[in-house]
Amino acid sequence: MLIAQITDTHIKMQGALAYKKVDTAAMLAQCVDTVKRLDVQPDVVVLTGDLTDFGDAEEYAYLRRILAPLSQRLIVVPGNHDEREGMRAAFADGGYLPAQGFLQFAIDDYALRIVGLDTVVPMKGHGELCGDRLAWLDATLSARPDQPTLVLMHHPPFLTGIDHMDAIGLTGRDEFARVVARHPQVVRILCGHLHRSIFASVGNRLALTCPSPAHQVALDLRPDGPSAFRMEPPGFMLHHWLNGQLNTHTVNVGDYAGPFPFFTPDGNLID
Repeated sequence: MLIAQITDTHIKMQGALAYKKVDTAAMLAQCVDTVKRLDVQPDVVVLTGDLTDFGDAEEYAYLRRILAPLSQRLIVVPGNHDEREGMRAAFADGGYLPAQGFLQFAIDDYALRIVGLDTVVPMKGHGELCGDRLAWLDATLSARPDQPTLVLMHHPPFLTGIDHMDAIGLTGRDEFARVVARHPQVVRILCGHLHRSIFASVGNRLALTCPSPAHQVALDLRPDGPSAFRMEPPGFMLHHWLNGQLNTHTVNVGDYAGPFPFFTPDGNLID
C-alpha cells in the first residue's frame, strides 16, 4: 500500500498570495502534477490539515478544483487554519467524516487502518486533545488491536525546538503518548503544522511532520527565534507499507534532471 501525504496547503481565495508572497495555489498544482507523474501511483492521498488559510467555503471549493486531477481517494483531517463545518461540507462526498462533532474517523478499507484525529481549537493556533478526544482514540484503537494503523493529526504530539511553533503546539500530548503506548498496532503518526520534516518518538512510536508543497517554516532552534518562513524546496511524503513494514520517503515537488544511469549497458560503472 502506498500513501501520499500532503499538508499545509494554505489555499486562499483565487489570485491571493499567502503573506503577500506565496502563491500556494500554483505550488499545490505543481505538487499534484508531481504526484501524477510518480511511476507507482499512491492508493490514497491524505491531507493533514491547514488545507485552506481561513476556512472559507470559496477557499475549500478552490482547493477541490486544484486537487481534482488526482484520481485517488482524499482523506483529510483539519488544522488550525481550517473551519470544521466548512471542511465537513467540502469533503462530505468522502463518506467518512461524521455528520457532527469532531472531525474524527476510522477507515478500515485498506491494509493499513487509517484513524483521523481532530486537534483543532476553534479560532486558536494551538491544538488540543481533550479527555473526550483521547477517550475516543483509545476506544477506536481498542476495537481493532490486530490491525496495523496509521494515526493522522495536524498538530504534532511532540516539542520541536522551534519556539514560536511550539507555542502553538499540542496540549494533551503526554496523555496522547500514554494512549498510543497501549496500542502496539500503531505503526506511524502522521502530522502537519510545521511545514518541514521532523521525526520523534512518541509512546515508542515514530511520529513525524511533513513538509509543505508551499513555504517551509524556517529552521531556527534559538530560544525565542522569530516567526518566519523560507522558500525552501517544497515537498510531500510517500509512506510505503511493504512486507509488514512502513517506509517513509520525502519527495521534492518539481521536475529535476535525470534519472541518469550508474552503469553502462554492459554493466560497467560509469566513471
